[in-house]
Amino acid sequence: MIIREHYLSKIRPFYESDLVKVLIGMRRSGKSVLLKQIISELMARNIDESHIVYLNFEDLEYSFIETALDLHKYIKEKINDTDKYYLFFDEIQNVKDFEKAINSFRAALNCSIFITGSNGKLLSGELATHLSGRYVSFKIMPFSFREMCTFKGITKDTVTDDDFMEYLIYGGMPQRFLMQTEEETRVYLRDLYNSIVLRDIMQRGNIKDIDTLNRIIEYMVLNTSQTFSAKSISNYFERINKKISTDTIYQYLEHITSSLIINKAIRYDIRGKKILTRSDKYYLTDLGFAAIKNTGFKTEIGALIENVIFNEFIHRGYDVYVGKTPKGEVDFIVMDGKDRAYYQVAYLLADEKVIQREFGAFDSVNDHFPKYVLSFDKFDFSRNGIKHMNIIKFLLEDQ
Repeated sequence: MIIREHYLSKIRPFYESDLVKVLIGMRRSGKSVLLKQIISELMARNIDESHIVYLNFEDLEYSFIETALDLHKYIKEKINDTDKYYLFFDEIQNVKDFEKAINSFRAALNCSIFITGSNGKLLSGELATHLSGRYVSFKIMPFSFREMCTFKGITKDTVTDDDFMEYLIYGGMPQRFLMQTEEETRVYLRDLYNSIVLRDIMQRGNIKDIDTLNRIIEYMVLNTSQTFSAKSISNYFERINKKISTDTIYQYLEHITSSLIINKAIRYDIRGKKILTRSDKYYLTDLGFAAIKNTGFKTEIGALIENVIFNEFIHRGYDVYVGKTPKGEVDFIVMDGKDRAYYQVAYLLADEKVIQREFGAFDSVNDHFPKYVLSFDKFDFSRNGIKHMNIIKFLLEDQ
């Protein structure tokens, strides 16, 4: 186990705050371990263990807590004095109307609340209504490439291209690093994928047609990092003699992205400074799923690398968009408050034509914000104020 300091450093300032700390991430991305690391830090501060309450709602031990009233009653029985209590609720979405209980604890008790969920809609609807302005959220991703290297004892001096290729194929789900063989890794990823499809997508979305769902996900896996719309998926189904409306596809996409297995990158018009609708890009939260869902078709390595870079920006806590220019597209606009940077991602700058294409993507971007081209090349191709960086060096740099 590694200490996920990247996230802890962001959450730590809120340990004593009455703001509800909300950790959202795909199933098995490390949220539970992160909660336990927070608990360890609290205990190191001499917080009385009896004032720390941890409930994992995927544990059968707590299956009797089904509603907000059940949860409220259980916690009230744990409160014995007026000192501060630290309440940890793991996979809280399994409790019906949990928002009401959380809001009641926050308003009536001397407590600090931490909750996790594996559904992208956790912060919408009732929770947002009850806790408007009273929570702070953190998106938890699988291991970044840098975290994988830390876990495996790989340093900047010993890292190899093969290390990156392993990450590119099997991703960063924390538990997969406990597997001993390639076959064990595939079995683990396949079982995880099935649990997400069955529990987080089909059951919550009340989806009956698992064949259509699987085909849409397979299409998205095959087309990761590509710009497409519901119409393109509809055309794909027509080619295999199956009709499905664009409205239905959008409903499926909503359920799929809510499970957090896939993230959406919205297109942004750089010149017009506005968000564009439709024709978004979708990126796998973990590329390990591509290894088990790719049915014989080989996804281009450039698309997979672009997916890794997108996930890295999300891991670092940035807002990420796909840039639209009058002449084409910039792979990523990365925003941090009022600051921004532009990025092009390529596998190799193999010849002058490729170099011109990647660096030329910024020709119509006429602002002062920094611009980067990332590739696997070791030679520095920086030019015209545009900085070139090696991808592995970029992923391992201090953030």
